[in-house]
Amino acid sequence: MFSNFALGIFEESIDKYHIQDRVDQPFENPYPVNDVAHLLYKKNWIDTVQWHFEDLIRDPGIDPKEALVLKRKIDASNQERTDLVEYIDSYFLDKYKTVSISEGAQINTESPAWALDRLSILALKIYHMREEAERSDASEDHQVACQHKLKILLEQRKDLSIAIDQLLEDIANGKKYMKVYKQMKMYNDEELNPVLRGRK
Repeated sequence: MFSNFALGIFEESIDKYHIQDRVDQPFENPYPVNDVAHLLYKKNWIDTVQWHFEDLIRDPGIDPKEALVLKRKIDASNQERTDLVEYIDSYFLDKYKTVSISEGAQINTESPAWALDRLSILALKIYHMREEAERSDASEDHQVACQHKLKILLEQRKDLSIAIDQLLEDIANGKKYMKVYKQMKMYNDEELNPVLRGRK
């Protein structure tokens, strides 16, 4: 199942990041460039670094200048994340390009890659919720509450994985079809963001 394949790569990326647990550590992709695993690993690495950017920027004592630099990094990370999702969807578009679409086939509310984006974030939530549930310096109430949340997240992962695999199977059988729209983010574009355009 593709969801298990992707989840294994996401968890590998998360574990690798947390060896050093630094947002500025060098990135090395262990998978060949022409392999979808390369895209999945890079996608999750971006998500993992951004997760920790988001932690850092919420520090109430952060220096405003540092916060602005960090906000710019988060913006760039968001753009890179979106680009990776579109590259992954391009992989699926190419993979299923010869499938004959059945009469009455329907489009899904989200593309396979955006569903995998949610699975990547969910893998991060599970990793960090498990950390909280097992924290030796936390209160018993905290651990119990986090164990409950972890159980829900694991159930969500199971349901989402089933949904992803079912979507891919339906696309492969022509019961559903893909139609990908570029995100067309406007705030990073000097021609579309009036504030940036005014500074040209």
